[in-house]
Amino acid sequence: MGNSWFQFQQFRIEQDRCGMKVSTDAVLLGSLANHSNPKTILDIGTGTGVIALMLAQRYKNAQFIAVELDQDAADQAFGNFASSPFSERLKLLEGKIQEFLSEKLFDLIVSNPPYFTDHLLPQDQQRQRALHTDDLSFSELGRVVDRLLAIEGEFWVILPIHEMEKLNQFFESLQIFPFKSILIQDRPGKNPHRKINAFKRGKQDITEESICLKEEKGGFSDTYRKLISGFLLGY
Repeated sequence: MGNSWFQFQQFRIEQDRCGMKVSTDAVLLGSLANHSNPKTILDIGTGTGVIALMLAQRYKNAQFIAVELDQDAADQAFGNFASSPFSERLKLLEGKIQEFLSEKLFDLIVSNPPYFTDHLLPQDQQRQRALHTDDLSFSELGRVVDRLLAIEGEFWVILPIHEMEKLNQFFESLQIFPFKSILIQDRPGKNPHRKINAFKRGKQDITEESICLKEEKGGFSDTYRKLISGFLLGY
């Protein structure tokens, strides 16, 4: 997925100016994040804009705000939005999500956030910003979601499993708890490498699921094929 562009069925993602290209993580979150009837959706750290675009395709009555810190990525996401069939419902804001003020609260908030805290930083400074929590720590993310999430709103996020446990602790202190958890594994017999959690305000029972992306022989599983159906070319 390292091309300068990525073609979906209903939109095209230009990504040569983005530190993070279209990824399986983003596609998973864009296809799995769910809400019964969202009117307002916020994408924190939109990058290429792919998650917002996938959700715009799914939720035809929702209005979107996508926030991106990196100027090049923000410019490219703006172009991706503008060239899509959903352009009238998508708004791009460049800057820090911590400084974003909104009179309206959001029914659905999504994020594929940076998560490296103590790893060696990559030489590519743009990719460094996209991958590392220096500009958006988990505690800051928690406070942002607490401030912007509607009373009955949902927050969906994808992270490596260990990092998700850290995020859970910050959200618990805000009385925001996961009600759905989806483990992601590459193929049968492999340990899960990602987790998607959906959060709401107030303690509640949690539903746990798992998704295997590939079959034993390496091809996409039926479950993953169903998720990307209608989005990726050939599915």
